[in-house]
Amino acid sequence: MMEGFPFDSDEDLQNKAATIWYHECKEEDWVEAFRQHLKIGGLSPLLPEGDSGVGLATTKAWAAAEQSGVKQANAEMTERLARGNKEYEEKFGFIFIVCATGRSAEEMLAILESRLINDYDEEIKIAMSEQNKITQIRLKKLING
Repeated sequence: MMEGFPFDSDEDLQNKAATIWYHECKEEDWVEAFRQHLKIGGLSPLLPEGDSGVGLATTKAWAAAEQSGVKQANAEMTERLARGNKEYEEKFGFIFIVCATGRSAEEMLAILESRLINDYDEEIKIAMSEQNKITQIRLKKLING
């Protein structure tokens, strides 16, 4: 990304990020990016200690806001999400990635359960696409302050 700096426009920045993500990153890069997320419904971040570039506090705040639909979940729903997350991670070897913005806990659980039937090759592509959606939303937040 730094090789393209400064970008001609906000759109140019977002397009470059997507191009790199889809065409230059490899599977191990995608999985590494997944590790930087909160689990859906998780209480503690998976982010490493230290500054992520944007700022760890900012990233945590964004993740919490993106998952705000889980805050209204009852204990049973939270437990079902935790069980689903565990099953997903055991099956695929990475955490469940979904663009959670604007989604309720029930919606996220339904998506998680529907994706558990996928094979690894299909699921890594879906997770990769969801990660790109998250990245695009966060780039807009960076641009717009």
